[in-house]
Amino acid sequence: MEKRIIELTKLLNQYRQEYYTNDAPSVSDQEYDKLYHELLDLEKAYPELIQKDSPTQGVGGLILSGFEKHQHPYPLYSLQDAFSHDELLAFDRRVKAEFPQAQYVAELKIDGLSISLSYEAGQLVTGATRGDGIVGENITENIKKIKDIPHKLKQAIDITVRGEAYMSRQSFMAINQERQENGETEFANPRNAAAGTLRQLDTSIVAKRNLASFLYQEASPSQEASQVGVLDKLADLGFAVNQRRLLSSSMDEIWDFIQEIEAERDQLAYDIDGIVIKVADLAMQEELGFTIKAPRWAIAYKFPAEEKEAEILSVDWTIGRTGVVTPTANLTPVQLAGTTVSRATLHNVDYIAQKDIRVGDTVIVYKAGDIIPAVLRVVTDKRKDQVPMEIPCLCPSCQSPLTHLEEEVALRCINPLCPSLIQRSLEHFASRNAMNIAGLGPAVVEKLFAANLIKDVAAIYRLSLEDLLSLEGVKEKSAEKLLNAIAISKENSADKLLFGLGIRHVGAKASRLLLERFGDIEALAGADEEEIATIDGLGHVIANSLAQYFAKPEASILLSELKAQGVNLTYLGQKVDQSAALYGMTVVLTGKLETLGRNEAKAKLETLGAKVTSSVSKKTDLVIAGSDAGSKLDKARQLGVRVEDEQWLLDL
Repeated sequence: MEKRIIELTKLLNQYRQEYYTNDAPSVSDQEYDKLYHELLDLEKAYPELIQKDSPTQGVGGLILSGFEKHQHPYPLYSLQDAFSHDELLAFDRRVKAEFPQAQYVAELKIDGLSISLSYEAGQLVTGATRGDGIVGENITENIKKIKDIPHKLKQAIDITVRGEAYMSRQSFMAINQERQENGETEFANPRNAAAGTLRQLDTSIVAKRNLASFLYQEASPSQEASQVGVLDKLADLGFAVNQRRLLSSSMDEIWDFIQEIEAERDQLAYDIDGIVIKVADLAMQEELGFTIKAPRWAIAYKFPAEEKEAEILSVDWTIGRTGVVTPTANLTPVQLAGTTVSRATLHNVDYIAQKDIRVGDTVIVYKAGDIIPAVLRVVTDKRKDQVPMEIPCLCPSCQSPLTHLEEEVALRCINPLCPSLIQRSLEHFASRNAMNIAGLGPAVVEKLFAANLIKDVAAIYRLSLEDLLSLEGVKEKSAEKLLNAIAISKENSADKLLFGLGIRHVGAKASRLLLERFGDIEALAGADEEEIATIDGLGHVIANSLAQYFAKPEASILLSELKAQGVNLTYLGQKVDQSAALYGMTVVLTGKLETLGRNEAKAKLETLGAKVTSSVSKKTDLVIAGSDAGSKLDKARQLGVRVEDEQWLLDL
């Protein structure tokens, strides 16, 4: 029986691959169903013989209690966006300045949910969401319900791959039809439907919704020489890989490809929102490296957003967590990119003046980056007797005078006691990318603030069950859940806390880099501004902002209160060893290494305390040069930078 179960498992997985990934089934549905039910019967009789990659394990469901956090073994970067031909040409010039012969691979940008899959000895062990690129959510059981994602690869290798889970238009329409008949709220678009599905705790619902995937990147170090080789390898391993792509060294050819795909966009079986252009050669990718947010070797061209006409009925002025006053237009409702839009950002007062936007105007509305509704321009032909917009001079929340700083385009409330400013800061502190306190959303923050229960972030950790139950509409179960979420947040790595403090210019990635270097927030608070500025990717603006923040007595008091409440102030990720041989040195790798792979060499250098960057400058301390080293070696010699070879690194 074991032999037959193994045989059926292998055969059915082959047929699934042919049907879902290759779109070329070799057997009829009836033949597949016959073999499938035979396997089901055998597995019921001999459950101890069920194979890990059995196709029957994708049927039925588990009820999950929640999703655990997953630390990605390799960071998942976002991409720099481009919205015009000129921006693509600028990207091309930057790449060709270092690699004149560079070729690009242009791939379809699938509009779904980014996922990471890890395999050990060919077996799927983890499926996760991208999250913030460093930490995502473990959704392995839901990933197993996506029929074209193999549980077992065709080779018994260790590999981490990245791709996109999506919902086809056909599945989307079927699900919305069903939801409509059941009186349920319909999904706005396939992307939202896919994201909502993968966050289901009932895995049987995921199985029913027919999600699909395209894999496009080997996140773990690759032995392939090019992106084309990676895509072919992924297909050979059994992954679904989108075959629509172009290899070219000409940005004009790529632009023609973009126009061709955009014209066919509505006829595709799935949604796309652009084209991703990557340097094809992986060694060149390594040389070009990354910024703090994105790879320098790739760019995402986003298709022009859908545009609709709407009338501005009124304008609201709201305060953000940094005191910036943002104007938002209330509109006559319009359907835009699958959703009903009745509000759109007007950006700032300079934008309003530049576009001469007035209440009562008919305007063109679009979704910036396919996400945020915004006003593009006024339809002046339809203007009647509208008068210029009145710009507030007092804060709409605290009535303090607003400031329009010379170097800024925004109005700003600089009153530190402004109620709206404090509330937005508290909301930011509790948000997913900061302290991730589930249940502490804007509505609850507003109630707590109005009841005078919280005035700063430290007060969150002094809340009691009685405090929460005193709020209107808060029941005991939800109050207990919130207190549990607050308690869990105390254990977060300190970079989450630093980001949550809302220090100007200090984002999530900068927070991580800072705590990697200094280890804990108290050490960072006492650090020298110049030392902070030398951290690659940060600079003097962030260093100065931190210095100003920590110089305030209130900051010291706040940190003391947080520490007293048991909030962790220490970085829990990988720390830099200050006693390491190359600690604090900026190192550049160039040329071909004979013994070490480039990723391996980079890892060894980082273990030795070095910061590995992609370009040579006056700040570079050391260059490791392999064979065929080119312009970077020449520049190092011109600048008098120390140069060593691979053997020196191996000896070290």
